Amino acid sequence: MTEIKTDQKKKLNPLLRLAFDLGPLAVFFIGYTFGDFFVATAIFMVSLFVSMALSYFLTRHLPVMSIVSGIIVAVFGGLTLFLHDETFFRMKPTIIYALFGSLLLGGLMLGKPLIAAVLGEAVDLTEEGWKILSLRWGVFFFVLAAMNEAVRLGFPDYWVQFKVFGATALTIGFAMLQTPVMMKYERKKDEND
Repeated sequence: MTEIKTDQKKKLNPLLRLAFDLGPLAVFFIGYTFGDFFVATAIFMVSLFVSMALSYFLTRHLPVMSIVSGIIVAVFGGLTLFLHDETFFRMKPTIIYALFGSLLLGGLMLGKPLIAAVLGEAVDLTEEGWKILSLRWGVFFFVLAAMNEAVRLGFPDYWVQFKVFGATALTIGFAMLQTPVMMKYERKKDEND
């Protein structure tokens, strides 16, 4: 008998994916509001890893961005708690954004639009479309990194609000602004065949 393999990744409901992505951030804000920065950091770390575990349980895979973010959160969150210094956790977004920006722009320079690996399950674009999105998202991540540093250094009392509300709103808004590009460069059904 021949065994048939299915390498199809299970997909999460988009609302559940959003809950897994934004849930730990909401928990962080609640922990900060009713506790302090260190309590918020600890419960953020726990909720992030619970979210990743649930996502893996439901889909049997984790996106590369989630794995990288999880590692950076573990290192910088751990340093923040161990050394009792907020600086490490506040720098974490800068490092993540700069890393993602570097990967996207570096991949683009090497002729490999890496954003296709992240969004390829959701949309099928032409090579030109992937290049445009890689460039836009790469630059956007560097802008977010610079904004995180500006707020962290210039307005530290508002950093939590910026991270939870500002960066999240900017990311969602920027993603929505990419819809015309995705529609314009989406592969037609006959191009896929």
